[in-house]
Amino acid sequence: MDILYVIVPAYNEEENIDALVRDWYPVIRRHPGGGLSRLVVVNDGSTDGTEEKLQSLTRGYDCLVPLTKKNGGHGSAVLSGYRYALGQGADYIFQTDSDGQTDPAEFESFWQGRETYEAEFGERPVRGDGAARAFVEKILCVILKLYFGVMLPDANCPYRLMSAGYLRRYLGKMHPDYNLPNAILTVLGARDRRKIRFIPVTFRPRRAGKNSINLKKIVKIGIRALRDFAMIRAKL
Repeated sequence: MDILYVIVPAYNEEENIDALVRDWYPVIRRHPGGGLSRLVVVNDGSTDGTEEKLQSLTRGYDCLVPLTKKNGGHGSAVLSGYRYALGQGADYIFQTDSDGQTDPAEFESFWQGRETYEAEFGERPVRGDGAARAFVEKILCVILKLYFGVMLPDANCPYRLMSAGYLRRYLGKMHPDYNLPNAILTVLGARDRRKIRFIPVTFRPRRAGKNSINLKKIVKIGIRALRDFAMIRAKL
C-alpha cells in the first residue's frame, strides 16, 4: 500500500512526452499504492507543445498528473514536484528526467531496497550525454567535498528514490528556486550518515529534441550554486 509518486520535470519535451509516459506509467501500475500512486510531469513553462501533449495524454492515463508552472529551471521544477508529492501524501518519491536517458526497468532494484534505505541514488558509470557533462559532474562532486566534507560517486543523477521522511528532512533547507536540489539531497544525506546507497544505472543518449542546458548555462548555474552551497553550509 506504499504510495509512490514519480516526479519528472519537463521543458520543451514535446518530442519525448509520449514515450516518457509509455515508459514510466507501467511503474505506477505495478505499484499502485491503493490507487493513489501518480506519475507527475512538471511542465516548467514550456514554449512548445509539451503542455498540450500532456493534457491529451490524461485521457488515456488516469494516474498521470500534469502540472504547469512558470519557467524557473530544472531545480525549481523538481522542487515543485517534490512539494506536490509530499502534500498529496506520498510515502516514496522517485525522480527522473523526461529525455529518455534513464531506464524504467532498473526501478525495481531501488524499490526492493526502500525499507532498508532512506534514499537510493543512481550512479552513472557510463554517460551517454558525452564526456563534457561527465567532467562537469566530477567537478561538482569535488566542490561538494570541499563544502560538506564527503566525496560522492555521483551527486546529481536524475534517478533517485527517497522516502517522504528523508525528503522532508532536507527540503526546508532550500529556497523554492534552488538550482541543484538533487545534489544537496544527496550530499546532506551522506554527510549526516543517513541510510543511503548508490546503485549503478544506465544513462543513454537523449532520445529526441535538444538539451536546453548549454555550457553558458552550466557556468551560470555553477556560480550560483557556490553561493547556495555556502548559505546551506552556514545553516548546518
